[in-house]
Order: sequence, then structure tokens, then C-alpha cells
Amino acid sequence: MKQALISADNVWVLWAIIAGWAYVSIWLEQKYNWASKITGAIIALVGAMALSNFGIIPTESGVYDVIWSYVVPMAIPMLLYQANIKKIWKESGRMLGIYLIGAFATCIGVVIAFFAVKSFVPDLYKVAAMICGSYIGGGVNFVAMSEAFGAAGEVVSATIVADNMVMAMYFFVLMTVPTIAIFRRLFKHPHIDAVESGVGKDENLASKYWQRKEISLKDIAFAVGSAIVIVAVSIEISKFFGTIIPTDNEFVKVLNSLLGNKYLMITTLTMLFATFMPKTFGEAKGAQEIGTFLIYLFFVVIGVPASIPQIIQNSPILLVFCLIVVFINLAIMMVIGRLFKFDLEEILIASNANIGGPTTAAAMAISKGWTKLIAPAMLVGVLGYIIGNYFAIIVANWLSNF
Repeated sequence: MKQALISADNVWVLWAIIAGWAYVSIWLEQKYNWASKITGAIIALVGAMALSNFGIIPTESGVYDVIWSYVVPMAIPMLLYQANIKKIWKESGRMLGIYLIGAFATCIGVVIAFFAVKSFVPDLYKVAAMICGSYIGGGVNFVAMSEAFGAAGEVVSATIVADNMVMAMYFFVLMTVPTIAIFRRLFKHPHIDAVESGVGKDENLASKYWQRKEISLKDIAFAVGSAIVIVAVSIEISKFFGTIIPTDNEFVKVLNSLLGNKYLMITTLTMLFATFMPKTFGEAKGAQEIGTFLIYLFFVVIGVPASIPQIIQNSPILLVFCLIVVFINLAIMMVIGRLFKFDLEEILIASNANIGGPTTAAAMAISKGWTKLIAPAMLVGVLGYIIGNYFAIIVANWLSNF
């Protein structure tokens, strides 16, 4: 391979590029409507792909390993500090029901997609794990499952590209559906009616949600310090369970996969703190912002090894895989949503929370002016961080038998 302009051991320059491009991606998303529709995550990934494919930065470096091994695990607790199960159950209302239907629909879609294309992709169950986790709770789960199942770097890159291409198209579909007459005839749409009558209109998009907040040094210290403590304790607990639980039959093998997985332990431990110490963790200022920025560093890094020739060779089949899952998710949610008289907006936001996670779901609610759905979108999306990994591990372990 051709030597990159910036060498793999030029640590500070690589960190500057990664952190700088993460900032640019966030800035673009909050500054321009077109960028908010594409999402900052995709901008971050595509920019990194361009830098590596044009030979500006290397495809492998210890800097990237640090982000995978340390930055991402630290981001997960901070993104989960609002995962108060009691609050989610109480405040998310009807959206929780349609969201959980969407989670099961994703599992069905993953199984169907797996059997549709499994003869074309080796170890497809690893891709199934990443997509199942991602399409129940967003990109954080993708990271966890790629590591949990030891997916090869080129497979992760090809999958993340296919995933993000489908998400970009899907978000465009979700944004367009409310404007189509047939859907307005089939479903109630009170939030659309409110916006069109001039009530609750909001034009600030992502920048409105991520507006400036009061924060102190103590807030930053708690958010970062507690996240590191949770990660350290979770890793030690998962090591303990991974050592003592045998793997000599299918049941205990699954149990070992669950309790011995550091990401699931981080998720579970943080959820318990968020639920039983809501004042301390749920109101931790800055945690959501810091955690989101750290995940943006991951979005940049995940695009780096995405070789265009490999994408052309591998991603078309993975693109079909993702499209099948997304189509089944929305189809099932629409049918059941119509049957149980859910609002059109509730269905679309819940599906967005499945596929993209809480941030993209909240961004859509904000961009459409559906202000009453912003908080429920965040709450059910955060729930996806918790349940997505469990669903993904169970489904992928079963599919690995085929």
C-alpha cells in the first residue's frame, strides 16, 4: 500500500485531524439544514474515508486503537446517565410500545436478511450482531458488537459504510413520509397539524437541542471520573464472570457471552446507577455532550480503514442486508401502528430511534417541530442502548449455528 502523507506514528497530528474533523462534523450539522439531514456521524465517516483513500492519513495507527479500546468504553456510561428505567417507563408514553415493537421487528429483519444473503458473506452472524445492535439502539451498540464478536477490520468498515448509506437514505425517507398524502389519510398526525397551524414551530434544528448549558469544573470531573470508574469496575466484573462461567453447552455459552461481555456490563451497571441514583447521574451536566463528542471521534476513526475498492467489492451485499432489515422494521411498525392507532409521528420517531439512536431521533423531532416528542425520543433511544446489545448477542449466537 502507498505510504500515507502522515505517518502512523505521527500521534499528535493524527489526534488533531481526528478531533478537528469531529468538531467540523458537529459544526456543520448544527449550522446547515442539509448537514443536519445527512447527520454529523455520516459527515465524520465520509470525511475520514476521503482522507485515508487519498493517502493523507494511514489506515492503521495506534491512535485508532486507543479510541477503540479506551475512548469508546468511556463514552458509553456518559451517554447512559439518563437511562433511568423508571423514568423511561413513566414518561415515554405510547412511544415506548411502538419502539419495543420496532426492536422485535429489527430482530425479525436481521434473521430474514441473514438467510437471504448468508451464502455470499462469510461469518455473516458477526455482521448480524452489529446491525441488530445498531438498529435497536444506534451506533454505540454497533461498536460494542463489533468488538464482542471480533469482527475483522475490513468487515467492520464495509458494514459501517453500508449501514450509514442505508441510514442516510432511510432518514430521508422518514423526513419525506409526513408529506405524502396517503400516509396522512391512513394515520392520525396531531403534531404535524400543530406545526402547520403555527403552534410549536422550531427552526433551530440540532443547534437548538445542543444549545449552551451552564456547567462547572465539578460537573466535568464527575462526568468523566465516574465514567472511568464504571468502565474499570465493569471490566473486572466481566472478566470474573467470563472466567468462572463454563462454555460447554449452549445455555451457559450464551450466559458467558452476556455476563462476560464488558460492554453489556458497562451498560447494565450504568443503568442501575441511573435508575437508583437519578439525581446524581440523570442530572450530571455535560455528560451527554462529552459522551457524544467522544462517539464522534469513533465515527471518524471507523471511516479510516474503509478502502473504496473493498467497499465496492463487499458493501453491495451488506447494503442489501441493511435495506432488508430497515424495510422490515418500518413495515411491521407501520402495520401494527395502524392497527393500534398510533400517531404517524410516534411511529416515525420510534423507528428513527431504533435505526439511528436517541440523538438522530431527537434531531428529527426538533427539525420537524414536534417538540412534545423530543424527550420521549431521547428516552426510548437511550433504552435502546441498554436492550440492543442483549438482543444482538442472543440473535447472533443463534445465527452462528447456521
